[in-house]
Amino acid sequence: MERDIHYNHVFNLLERKNVSISGVKKIDSFDSEEFLIETVMGYVVLKGEGLELIKLDTLSGVVTIKGLVNSFSYIDDVNKKNKENSVISRLFK
Repeated sequence: MERDIHYNHVFNLLERKNVSISGVKKIDSFDSEEFLIETVMGYVVLKGEGLELIKLDTLSGVVTIKGLVNSFSYIDDVNKKNKENSVISRLFK
């Protein structure tokens, strides 16, 4: 029996150092400079320095990240983002 779960989406940023995101479906990729997170409201790209995944609660769909946050944005098409950041596209900018 599959459960139909509807998460609320909340993005909390405290002093550019602590981020809590609810309504997370999955983390597509992450490193110390960028997180690509699929939420119930679309994809979120979080960029910064020294980013660390502190907590991932898959049952409630909550992610906690710490580090210096430089930017975050919502993107409509994750494939477009991946193409824009490919090595070849960066060479021709």
